[in-house]
Amino acid sequence: MDEKVHVNKEGHIETEYIQRKAVVQFGKDGDSALHPAITFLVTGSEVDMRHYLEGSENMIQCEIRRYSTGGIVMRWPVAGAQEYDVWFTCTLRHTQGLFVITTFLRHTPATPAQGKLDFLQWMKISDGDLLTTSAAMVILTRTPSVEVGFSKEPELHCQFAVDHKLPKATVEWKLQRHGKHIKLFSYSSLTGKTEGSGVTVKAIEGGNASLKLQPVRKRSEGTYVCSVKIPPLNGSHNIPFSISEQPRVSLNVPNTLAMAAGQDKKVICDAESYYPLDVNIEWYLERHRENPMPSFLNVRHSSHRLNQDGTYSISAFLYLEPGLENSGYQYTCSVSHKSLLNPINKSFFLVVTETDSTMWYFAVFGFIISMLLIMHYIPRIFAGRKSAKRYMSSCLGV
Repeated sequence: MDEKVHVNKEGHIETEYIQRKAVVQFGKDGDSALHPAITFLVTGSEVDMRHYLEGSENMIQCEIRRYSTGGIVMRWPVAGAQEYDVWFTCTLRHTQGLFVITTFLRHTPATPAQGKLDFLQWMKISDGDLLTTSAAMVILTRTPSVEVGFSKEPELHCQFAVDHKLPKATVEWKLQRHGKHIKLFSYSSLTGKTEGSGVTVKAIEGGNASLKLQPVRKRSEGTYVCSVKIPPLNGSHNIPFSISEQPRVSLNVPNTLAMAAGQDKKVICDAESYYPLDVNIEWYLERHRENPMPSFLNVRHSSHRLNQDGTYSISAFLYLEPGLENSGYQYTCSVSHKSLLNPINKSFFLVVTETDSTMWYFAVFGFIISMLLIMHYIPRIFAGRKSAKRYMSSCLGV
């Protein structure tokens, strides 16, 4: 990505970005270009971006940009460097988020620029040019974006390397949130002064500037910025950090719900403990298994309920008053949320019975039992009466 900078009539600086074809070639000073495009020949140094690569080369995107030192004119402290060196950044991004690596490339032009700020007089680069460079510093992260749940204690990775020993480095971590910049940690190897916490100072000496977070809360969300300043270079990576909790979904009815025709029932689908707020919850039914085209139902929803741990819950209410024709229907509650690759579905089958026929069966059964009892006791009653008459007759005969 090239750029053209100029000052407009109002005195404001305007930048035009231009896409150009360029390649990175590793080798030694004096090698010829292997490609007709602009070639950045990266010669050997103490820093090699290839040491930090992972995965297939086909999944790596490369972008080269010019880098301005912001008016700082100083010699990089290695042999062969000049005060008028020009700088480029080479950023490698893994398409599946494994890493982002930025390397600062130093190039010594044939003639130094004079007077103006570097970005107002960029060195001209023509198509097919070969620029011999040396990797001076690399800064990388293996956590280009982070998504975790509440109460977790993640570590945000930040690592750097320089082509000379004992650099005058300043390491900082900041949190960008709602337009504010909150300093979390800073360390200067020049003064030895440390502010904040979360980074092991001793590890910085080995190039590890990773930040260990406290248990995650809602205010932990934002963009974390790891920066490493070694004048005249200032490398940084932005790490978007978000919180995500998957909903737990449940119904207040069993997998098969039996109801009598005309009976009413409120079925509740609960989606609980999700974050962030955006969630979609809906009911639909499938009338026949052989024709499972779903029909979405009009339901009522509760408002979002805020839980003590910062998550949310919501309910969707389905009111049933089925007839016999609804028997065999399958009702499904479907919950979608950004934390889910696919919606969570909870279903039940409805079985509807006829109320009147059930009561008729009970009535007939009761009548039969009553008749059996009557038929059982009437003969005994008549037999008892006959015995009594015979007894009375015998008594009168005496």
